[in-house]
Amino acid sequence: MQQVKKKLRTKSSRELAKFCARAALEKKAEDPVILDVRKLCSFTDFFVIMSGRSTRHVQGLAEAIETELRSKRLSTSKAEGLNEGTWVLLDYNDVVVHIFYSETRKFYDIEGLWHDAPRVLLDDKPAARI
Repeated sequence: MQQVKKKLRTKSSRELAKFCARAALEKKAEDPVILDVRKLCSFTDFFVIMSGRSTRHVQGLAEAIETELRSKRLSTSKAEGLNEGTWVLLDYNDVVVHIFYSETRKFYDIEGLWHDAPRVLLDDKPAARI
């Protein structure tokens, strides 16, 4: 088994979350949000939430993120929903990525459920809460 590349070994879960968001943005992910849930739950540190325009786009975003991380020798411990493409969950232990079809995202409102979680911007400036 290959080890994680040296430059990623020292990366924090916050940086991994940003890496996932950037990989998806390169494939035209819509409305990406990073939530810091470290003080609110014990199973992960960050949620990365985004939307796709179609079920195929959702699947493509998931594949793009997995491909980018696999190139860095990181792989998901669990991936769910790839076949349906309405809500794909990629579990990287410290970071959980939710990729929704836009209508499904509105229905489940994950950001609303975790409204107490601080948002993290890709440029490290704190985001205003909505």
